[in-house]
Amino acid sequence: MSAADTTVLMTVTGPDRPGVSSVLFAALTRHGVDLLDVDQVVIRGQLVLGVSVSTPHDPEGLQEAVEQAMASVGMRIDVVIGERASTATGPDSTHVVVVLGSPLSARAFTSVARTLAVLDVNIDAIRRVADYPVTGLELMVSAEDTGEDTDARLLSAMTEVSARVGVDIAVERTGLARRAKRLVVFDVDSTLIQGEVIEMLAAHAGREAEVRAVTEAAMRGELDFAESLHRRVAVLAGLPVSVLDEVAGALELTPGARTTVRTLKRLGYRCGVVSGGFAQVVAHLVDDLSLDFSMANQLEVVDGRLTGRVVGPVVDRAEKAAALRRFAAEFDVPLSQCVAVGDGANDIDMLTTAGLGVAFNAKPALREVADTSLSAPFLDAVLFVLGVTRSEIEAADSEDGVLSRVPLQP
Repeated sequence: MSAADTTVLMTVTGPDRPGVSSVLFAALTRHGVDLLDVDQVVIRGQLVLGVSVSTPHDPEGLQEAVEQAMASVGMRIDVVIGERASTATGPDSTHVVVVLGSPLSARAFTSVARTLAVLDVNIDAIRRVADYPVTGLELMVSAEDTGEDTDARLLSAMTEVSARVGVDIAVERTGLARRAKRLVVFDVDSTLIQGEVIEMLAAHAGREAEVRAVTEAAMRGELDFAESLHRRVAVLAGLPVSVLDEVAGALELTPGARTTVRTLKRLGYRCGVVSGGFAQVVAHLVDDLSLDFSMANQLEVVDGRLTGRVVGPVVDRAEKAAALRRFAAEFDVPLSQCVAVGDGANDIDMLTTAGLGVAFNAKPALREVADTSLSAPFLDAVLFVLGVTRSEIEAADSEDGVLSRVPLQP
């Protein structure tokens, strides 16, 4: 673009249909313009197409030509010539903000937008990433201040909005780091599956309520996990080993769990579990979901019965983080490219070790340290945080013949 060239910005709107772009660009071709920028979005069948060009002569003639061309296909066009059509652009987006709600109200989104404005964070682009089982919007934003504390300030502000208006909000830096995730580790109880395996086992001993109270205290961080595990496992003493298979057969996956693992594996992720539960039960999940790795406690069995003890080191808070490090090293994946998903206080070290820590319907102690928190009971919301869209998921499922939408409970 020479100093003598004139910049022209054109915005086309109207019903989306084949041929609109070809008609516009044919008119531009006849005037010998150079393209500077093109952006297009279709919302519910309505097209918004922006084109910025430079022209060496007769910008008014160009305006008349494109207005006639667009009128011929029933489209509206707004043309700005000269200084007001400046090609100056701001910096690339610095962060991505994913907003998830069920429903996602205009009030909630207004709170998000206002808070970003107060922080001098500009919304550069918005796209829908999900319409099921939650509504999800992905905002590409750019922060004026990109200092060391920018991430913390933005995350803190979005966390406050999330709690106030009842939506989930994830914040992450843009760039290769976001798209380079390669390994995901899930907690099992109340994350990958519904409920707690230890309570299901304790039900066979008639001690479910007692064990549940200890589990809840441990997940809140009120009890040492190893101590609580030994107390809970002790009540299983004398149960036949067959109860492990019975409980494994009764496990219910969290809604969206199978879709989540299937989609991640399509993308080349290594997927596995690190659990404070029991290896004999987790093994069934590993086989069912074709997981790549697992770590869990080993229940001691003597003469076909549980002894009420575990064998080997307890998979507690510290061991979960250590297991993540081992699996990341085994698959040659940097920790920055790992994702950890959990719900309890014993997941704190694992989530803070991973590049992205996701608290899933979690206890307050975990939400406070996680990079993002999800409150909807659908594990596939994790995919939306990672930038995978519902349409991409369903297109792949359709190709494999497994596409389905389970009706949601009102």
